[in-house]
Amino acid sequence: MASDKLGRRKGLTILGYGLSTFAKPFMYIATTWGIAFGVRFADRVGKGIRTAPRDALIADSLTPEQRGKGFGLHRAMDTFGAIVGIISAVVIVFVLQKGNLELAPGTYQQLVLIGVIPAVLALFMFFFVREPKREISTDVSPRARPGSLLSGFDSRFKIFLGIIFLFSLGNSSDAFLILRAQSLGNPVLHILLMLVLFNFVYASVSTPAGILSDKLGRRRVILLGWLIYALVYLGFGLASASWQLWLLFAFYGLYYGLAEGVARAFVADLVPVEKRGTAYGLFHGIVGITLLPASVIAGWLWQVLNPAAPFLFGAGLAFVAMIGLLLLIRE
Repeated sequence: MASDKLGRRKGLTILGYGLSTFAKPFMYIATTWGIAFGVRFADRVGKGIRTAPRDALIADSLTPEQRGKGFGLHRAMDTFGAIVGIISAVVIVFVLQKGNLELAPGTYQQLVLIGVIPAVLALFMFFFVREPKREISTDVSPRARPGSLLSGFDSRFKIFLGIIFLFSLGNSSDAFLILRAQSLGNPVLHILLMLVLFNFVYASVSTPAGILSDKLGRRRVILLGWLIYALVYLGFGLASASWQLWLLFAFYGLYYGLAEGVARAFVADLVPVEKRGTAYGLFHGIVGITLLPASVIAGWLWQVLNPAAPFLFGAGLAFVAMIGLLLLIRE
């Protein structure tokens, strides 16, 4: 909302990234849970500050015909960066500890200092970012008058938020996927490699999926992604052998690649330019807030029923969300 009123999407994005970057070095001296919690809290606050204005800045910088490609490229670069970071950390630990991968305190501190370098370089990259000029609406009609976060939005966006809430309520923390893999006898190393496979597929698919949404429409690509998600969750619920998890993690990455960037592009399609910051704040807010009850429900189902129950529940809600998106929203 602040980026809409101030017209400073770039500045707020830098502030968010800057807060996270400023907090990282304090992990070097973190010897108690309080310091670690403070650093983690500051990092998450920074993420909360930057995410909505950053997505609005991306949307402002793209034509409608390029939005899917642009958001897909953003998700691809973000995820490939995470893959490179994980692999780099493993290599650094291997070299510093002469083949011993059990992380020592001194090695961890060196990793913290090395990790600050790309974070600082990312901040300097913003010097090359130019914020597009846009007209700020002065409309004070009842439809656009402030007083409600949802004022000024049409029914399609409001319905989309409701559908996202429903879908996210079944999308619990990915920690449950790891627990499921462990319950089927997969060792930690195999699970780490599964996560690398998941991220590789996610990053590889994101840009082509965005381009596809520019040509075929966002809704169709999101529906395809959600269908794959529902089938993957059914697979996690019904899996009986550890080898099946490799396929499921790969297809889980396919879901992310199809749906994540395209959903963000779809938000920009549904809202006026002067409300994009608020729209992305609402979108990411619903996804973030819903994660806690979704995980609580999943944990309860896991304990009371069986490990398959959370995934069957998530698959069911995904199918319901698909029906809602198909019947209630037009592009």
